[in-house]
Amino acid sequence: MSTSVDFFVIGGGSGGVRAARIAAGHGASVMIAEESRYGGTCVIRGCIPKKFFVYASEFSHKIEDAPGYGWTLEGKFDWELLRTNKDVQIDRLNGIYINMLKKAGVTVLDGKASIRSAHEIEVNGSIYHAKTILIATGGRPVPPSIPGGEHAITSNEAFDLKKLPKRMTIVGAGYIGLEFSSIFQGMGVEVTLVHHRKEALRGFDEDIRHEVTSNLRKNGVNLLFETSIERIEPSEQGNGLRYQCSAGDWHETDAVMYSIGRRPNTDTLGLDEVGIQTGERGGVLIDDYGQTNIDNIYAVGDCTDRLQLTPVAVREGHSVADNLFADLPERRPLHHATVPTAIFSQPPAATVGQSEAQAREDGEVLIYRSHFRPLYHTMTTRDEKVMMKLVVDKASRRVLGLHMVGEGAADIVQIAAIAIGMGATKADFDRTVALHPSTSEEFVLMREPV
Repeated sequence: MSTSVDFFVIGGGSGGVRAARIAAGHGASVMIAEESRYGGTCVIRGCIPKKFFVYASEFSHKIEDAPGYGWTLEGKFDWELLRTNKDVQIDRLNGIYINMLKKAGVTVLDGKASIRSAHEIEVNGSIYHAKTILIATGGRPVPPSIPGGEHAITSNEAFDLKKLPKRMTIVGAGYIGLEFSSIFQGMGVEVTLVHHRKEALRGFDEDIRHEVTSNLRKNGVNLLFETSIERIEPSEQGNGLRYQCSAGDWHETDAVMYSIGRRPNTDTLGLDEVGIQTGERGGVLIDDYGQTNIDNIYAVGDCTDRLQLTPVAVREGHSVADNLFADLPERRPLHHATVPTAIFSQPPAATVGQSEAQAREDGEVLIYRSHFRPLYHTMTTRDEKVMMKLVVDKASRRVLGLHMVGEGAADIVQIAAIAIGMGATKADFDRTVALHPSTSEEFVLMREPV
């Protein structure tokens, strides 16, 4: 095996695998090193297993809704069976990623990689030379830094709990905290969500924040907002835990899970020795093309501490490989202007473009909003509403942002993102014929601004 290649990728997650495959397809000699399993956070301990758990948790709501549609159903949930089936699928996907790389002609290395110089990488004691290096090492959950924090888990461990707890306390109300709150609540766990702010999802449109927070409460999640946990310790009552909040009150639980952000996996790569610049949180600093301050070293995905989304990492990895090894007339920058995103709470939320607050900073806007009970829930006992919102520039009538909370939000917003990215106006929405009966038709039927 040659120890010298055109392109060496550190990290076998979504961004790294895509970059390696595309570069090899352009004729480059490529190596990739991964210290754990191929597929990265998304496949192994993120998007994919989480979505399996979301699907599982939704059945309890369907069983609750069934009598309204003439069905009498009984359900019994088996945590160990779900966990086993999840592991089978993760193993399958890990194998698929490895096979895809090998079929593309990529040399696959198992082991921890570190950068020794601008053109040298060390893996398992061996030195490899590369014309260009790509850092795609992803990120990891931030652990709690409080007394007793060692008793808490993160999302990494939540997928593999040996036993489903009866009570779960989740700290943090971003994507991960909200999704796991809904997951465990749907599986019959008594969930408490602790958050230091008044509402969930900082940085999202205010209507999404309010609606998602309201739905958590409706679904039975106990919200301890505007507070924080000061310490965790074993419970005096048995095998569980207890924690003290900032107001001094103590609470009992069986498990505490922290979801307070993620940190780039860059601290053991040897970046300082090589002189690669990083930000305050350790994220690799890159330009619009993924290039670091070292000309031949690039970075993509969560290790750059920018948008921590799998599709962003994939797009960045693809773009870097194209820019380096394809015969392009000019380099393509890494654009993040209209990236759609979803929170798989129950019901889910999704968004693309600017929030109302962001749009108002740039000029006058018109707001179109609809809040209604969907047809499905007219025959159930659950009080679940849909919120849909358009943020429109007043002068040009261009749709700047589209936001939704409700069943099917992710799929609806994914398609709508095409229109937003193309610069669609409110008139374009208005002249689109509604697909009836559907929830999505409301986006083309809203006529009067609020």
